[in-house]
Amino acid sequence: MRKLALIKLLLPILLVVGPCPNTTKGQEVTPKTVCGHWMGALEVNTMRLRMIFNISLKDNQLSATMDSPDQGAKGIPMTGITVEGRKLTIEARNMMGKYTGEVISDTLIEGTWSQAGRDFPLQLIRQAGEFTLSRPQEPRPPFPYDQEEIIAEDAVSGAKLAGTLTIPEGPGPFPAVVLISGSGQQNRNEELLGHKPFLVLADYLTRQGIAVMRYDDRGVGGSTGDLTVMTTETNADDALAVLRKIRSHPKIDPLRTGLLGHSEGGLIAPKLASETDEVAFIILLGGPGVPGAEILIDQARLILSLSGVEESEIENSLSTNLKLYEVLVDEQDNNKAYEKISAVIDEYLTEQNLEGEEKEKKKQEALAGLPLSAYDWLRYFIVTDPANFLVKVKVPVLAIFGEKDLQVSPELNASPMEEALKKSGNQHFTIKVMPGLNHLMQHCNTGLPNEYGEIEETMSPEVLALIGEWLKEL
Repeated sequence: MRKLALIKLLLPILLVVGPCPNTTKGQEVTPKTVCGHWMGALEVNTMRLRMIFNISLKDNQLSATMDSPDQGAKGIPMTGITVEGRKLTIEARNMMGKYTGEVISDTLIEGTWSQAGRDFPLQLIRQAGEFTLSRPQEPRPPFPYDQEEIIAEDAVSGAKLAGTLTIPEGPGPFPAVVLISGSGQQNRNEELLGHKPFLVLADYLTRQGIAVMRYDDRGVGGSTGDLTVMTTETNADDALAVLRKIRSHPKIDPLRTGLLGHSEGGLIAPKLASETDEVAFIILLGGPGVPGAEILIDQARLILSLSGVEESEIENSLSTNLKLYEVLVDEQDNNKAYEKISAVIDEYLTEQNLEGEEKEKKKQEALAGLPLSAYDWLRYFIVTDPANFLVKVKVPVLAIFGEKDLQVSPELNASPMEEALKKSGNQHFTIKVMPGLNHLMQHCNTGLPNEYGEIEETMSPEVLALIGEWLKEL
């Protein structure tokens, strides 16, 4: 659902990094020693983010760029790099970051990445060459279909939603589907950790004769809109504006146009289908079946447990999270809610026997993980029960869960979703739990989010085929 906090990076500026010679362990560390490509991984909450430093030497002057392939960033210029003794320091003042490490050998550097008051252990290993992501499913031109840039406007907020409509070749009119992303602001490809799920899905379906509209969330890419008032409800308004825009397209059949929502998008799709007759069908990928508070608690329990956290620590954390949710529900004034949330976190850290500077640092980290700007979204999400929408949905429904989804687990969500659809009297719904898949519908080992970026597969071919066949049978 809401994306875990990532280290924010600036726009990339690519510098060409030439090869430099290595030295062996025991030799004096010189600027030439550290030249090359060095990769490590940050563990941020339950995410694993790879970082690569590309270091070169020209006219006896070291320079460096940084890549963060899991965040789609490449060639970010570093603002300074020095070698003193065996100590390597790389400054990234443009993002309030710094790497400090000890050169252990010509292939290993042990150190720490510091950013915005937080420290992360970061071991760097020399790479044979420049790192490239492998994303074999990502489509490349030329494409056997047409593409149009579309801009829809939400009549309520005035937000402009920019996106790409892919249309099969031929006169049409064609069935169509609007793709709705998960929580957090994402671009039209739902880009995450080097993957572009919506690009892969749109390409597959359009080749099957189905038009697909994917769009940038408000405030991202070509879309505009006020993010300070964003909730699932405003996101639904945006999705409806996009749906209405493409239903009027001359090559689209409005009576065969529906919605596909991933994660939070799987809450928005049934909400709209329950409120308007403009939705011909809905497809839910990892969509919720219970209120958001239950999902977030279940998500935290599963991920922390599988990550090896002690049960007593998990229970303490979940108990505190519930208190934070109660504050948001009970206190509608966000500034007052912030003060109360701060007090709850302070009490929790005191119970953990933290004090002084260490306690204050942990407190600020916790507050940063629950920013005031997210209060409206979270308040709406934790109290909203998808069943209230699902019991009113009469159009065909395809719901797909990943067996190893730890963010929206099928064990918690599939049965309530089925019960709600049965209550609606809906005679055309299918709920599938796909073996071995995670929340992104990738084949995986554990389902933990730290695997997402390292898996080469963007979306399971079985899921793509299931969606395509289901749509053709409507």
